Amino acid sequence: MNLILFGPPGAGKGTQAKKIKNHYNIPHLSTGNIFRYNIKNETELGKKVKSILNDGKLVPDDTVVELVVDELQKPEYENGYILDGFPRTIPQAKALDEFLSSKNSKIDLLLNLEVPEQELIDRILSRAEGRSDDTPEKIKTRLAVYHEETAPVLNHYADQNKVEKIDGVGTVDQIFGRIKETLNKI
Repeated sequence: MNLILFGPPGAGKGTQAKKIKNHYNIPHLSTGNIFRYNIKNETELGKKVKSILNDGKLVPDDTVVELVVDELQKPEYENGYILDGFPRTIPQAKALDEFLSSKNSKIDLLLNLEVPEQELIDRILSRAEGRSDDTPEKIKTRLAVYHEETAPVLNHYADQNKVEKIDGVGTVDQIFGRIKETLNKI
């Protein structure tokens, strides 16, 4: 099962990806986690990404695609995975589709976590990550970038009949219950 967990910042993608990973025993590939690891360890990628993220912007497509494609070629992803934070743009989605096609593979489903904007802002401000871009102004910038650059990815996968909408409001377990109902149908 090759999944994309999709939604705006604060929708709970990371939280739900961990639950899916544990329940279905498939690996979770989070570009955010990869970036945070590189930032913490002050790698070249980490230094480059840190300044971009601090401005509330997206990391360039070619950098992200290279990172994800490299990661997906590892053996642990052969029997499925959950992508979290990727693809975020149409060029990334097309590059992913091309890569997967070259491996006789495909995305099975995109799960779109739908959460009202004020709820997203409240969640981000209350979470304990303490990111430097977790201020009301930077959150609004991140949401604007999401709506402008990332939301169109939904249409890309909707055109392939691969999008399932998930109500992202409620407890973690309620939301996961909705995800399980959807995944148990495929």
